[in-house]
Amino acid sequence: MSEVSRNINSSETIFQAIINFFVEDNWQFSYLKAEPIVRVNFQGKNGQWDCYAKVIEEKQQFAFYSICPIRTRLNKRLPVTEFITRANYGMIIGNFEFDFTSGEIRYKTSIDVEGDNLSFALIKQVVYANVTVMDEYLPSLIAVIEGKAGVREALSRIEV
Repeated sequence: MSEVSRNINSSETIFQAIINFFVEDNWQFSYLKAEPIVRVNFQGKNGQWDCYAKVIEEKQQFAFYSICPIRTRLNKRLPVTEFITRANYGMIIGNFEFDFTSGEIRYKTSIDVEGDNLSFALIKQVVYANVTVMDEYLPSLIAVIEGKAGVREALSRIEV
């Protein structure tokens, strides 16, 4: 059975499966021993940002987050909220999240595998779908944060 199609062994935790994925897919990463979180840095075509994989073993859930490299200043939080709301509408896989208090923006993809098996291919889909969307939206998002474009103008660069 190939590595790509193999299912995660039932005795293997989701956290270990995530670590195995990053090892097998040649990602540099670190992880927290106290919490089931794996941290990675990603370089896309449009920027570089931090990501993390979070596992909730008891619920058999896995979420992957890309963190926007720029926090939103107070005076730009309303336009960013509008950008994210408009961007999220109609998205099928994943969504942007915005912490209105801290100004942090992140993109989340996730999967619940309760009653099923987590495969290398599923982990890969969750991770790569995430970084692909963040990379696509990042220039327009930064343009809104920096006040270089209005929300509709910025989104029109992406959503044709």
